[in-house]
Amino acid sequence: MLGGFGGKSPSVGRTSLRIAVAGDKGTGKSSLISAVASATFPDNVPRVLPPTTLPADAFPDFIPITIVDTPSSIDNRIKLIEEFRKADVVILTYACDQPSTLDRLCSYWLPELRRLEIKAPVIVVGCKLDLRDERTPTRLDDIMAPIMKEYREIETCIECSALTLIQAPEVFYYASKAVLHPTFPLFDQEKHCLKPRLRRAVQRIFNLCDHDLDGVLNDAELNDFQVNCFGAPLDPVELMGVKKVVQERQPDGVTDLGLTLPGFLFLFSLFIERGRPETAWTILRKCGYNDSLELNTELLPVPPKQSPDQSIELTNKAMDFLRGIFQLYDLDNDGAFQPAELDDLFQTAPDSPWIEVPYKDAAEKTSGGNLTINGFLSEWALMTLLDPRKSLANLIYIGYGHDPASTFSVTRKISLDRKNQRTERNVFQCFVFGPKKSGKSAILDSFLGRKFSNSYKATMGEQYAANVVDQPGGTKKTLILREIPEERVKKFLTNKESLAACDVAVVVYDSSDVYSWKKAREILMEVARRGEESGHGTPCLLVAAKDDLDPYPMSVQESDRVCMDLGIDVPVSLSMKLGEPNSLFSRIVSTAENPHLSIPETESGRRSKNIRQLVNSSLLFVSVGTAVAFAGLAAYRAYSARKNA
Repeated sequence: MLGGFGGKSPSVGRTSLRIAVAGDKGTGKSSLISAVASATFPDNVPRVLPPTTLPADAFPDFIPITIVDTPSSIDNRIKLIEEFRKADVVILTYACDQPSTLDRLCSYWLPELRRLEIKAPVIVVGCKLDLRDERTPTRLDDIMAPIMKEYREIETCIECSALTLIQAPEVFYYASKAVLHPTFPLFDQEKHCLKPRLRRAVQRIFNLCDHDLDGVLNDAELNDFQVNCFGAPLDPVELMGVKKVVQERQPDGVTDLGLTLPGFLFLFSLFIERGRPETAWTILRKCGYNDSLELNTELLPVPPKQSPDQSIELTNKAMDFLRGIFQLYDLDNDGAFQPAELDDLFQTAPDSPWIEVPYKDAAEKTSGGNLTINGFLSEWALMTLLDPRKSLANLIYIGYGHDPASTFSVTRKISLDRKNQRTERNVFQCFVFGPKKSGKSAILDSFLGRKFSNSYKATMGEQYAANVVDQPGGTKKTLILREIPEERVKKFLTNKESLAACDVAVVVYDSSDVYSWKKAREILMEVARRGEESGHGTPCLLVAAKDDLDPYPMSVQESDRVCMDLGIDVPVSLSMKLGEPNSLFSRIVSTAENPHLSIPETESGRRSKNIRQLVNSSLLFVSVGTAVAFAGLAAYRAYSARKNA
């Protein structure tokens, strides 16, 4: 009845499969392999077989399979572990006539695979079915259900006989199927339902097929789907049969107009329940999904950066799409996304992309915890800066249908911006350095509109804050603040390219604390030196935080002198506790817009610069002198020639 929704599944680019067979001694591993390879039961079997290859035409996926027999003795443990790590799938055997070997699966083999962190799927195989004592009948489901519940990596359980060849070939068919068409990522056996990632992918596929956007798939849309996935349409009888099956089992799955989303989801459940996950995988792979139920990277082209001081931004076309999608999903028109509205937007993505660091809590929200339009656009700018391929994938998940080439623009090198004394960037990245308790995190919190807190909470790792900054003249720029914890500064700056992507470096210190000032001065000097050594000199701002406290007496004079010596502006004094820090963020953006200014210059850097200028002047003088000499010689020769003539 559902035959029209079948078809040979693509093999996801694989050219071979490797299967490791393991188990206790005497469970029938070698006999099973030999019997399947030769289609007869062997009279004499060596203790360990050499690698055995099944030809590509042995199973429907047309992929050759290499079967590796493994030794059972502890003496060959290193060889066994090596084969486990190389295997695409592991077969664990027990003997049907020896219950103790089944117990050993739970007491040794399965825990051992977990201890070794083997990620390959597992097939449990009961061998010697012909020797089982029929006087004590047992059901495989009853035996294996609790084991499979504990060990989710078990894909399938099967019993066979190498002597009679009952279900022996099926062992390796199911093993290959576990790799090419695994059930585990698709179906929750305990809850008996599709897993969330599959539901999200299926909903997106449904939306793509629903050309008239009426919420159902009519017969023409179903046949388009069938042709795209399997290369042939359904005839009217088959189509009617499909809808009848859905209606019997899922009453809301069919209407007079066609197949609904619940009905479409039910079909996928039916494929898997009937042991045909390959049908579901065929559809998924035809629609561009990989084994993790994410879009294949081949569908996500990202323009390359030629230099580390370039960045990637969203184009105006992509930004216009995002503004439109925000209005579409902001159902209450309050200018902010409630959590439910945001979940609704990303319901066709594998996961909500901003629920984990560095995106979690990295954008502006209302006092009620809703994401503002500026916060929404800033999250996209941050994701594009850090992971443009992830940004493109999520744009496609939520319905972006334009050419991927129109999604991104690669910015000009910062070094060229400094040479031209202007920049065309719309997104600036600012590194925030400073000692502990200097107020770095308070600056990031203030940037996102969060209230000041007197309680101190140490930053465990790097964190980001992104927001839109309004500039004079009505222009808007996105600023991304990246906090670098004090203990990571030294290691961070050892990377020669660490400052390449930085538009502005801000060094914060507690103006009331002598240690904080001295440590900030060290960091500022180190940033300046690294910039000079790497050629990525970065505009710097010094920020004297906690201005509401009594300042350290000498810090004001010393900080002014240090800034003067380095050739940068005097420190910006502010207090997050008293509020009104917006001038700082506008100042950071203005500094980034003038990339040739505020670049610190150390004494050694100044000497090196003077030496280079002196050498260049000398070379210019020598070049000019040489040119004059050659010109004089040429004139003399011309004069001599005329005189002789």
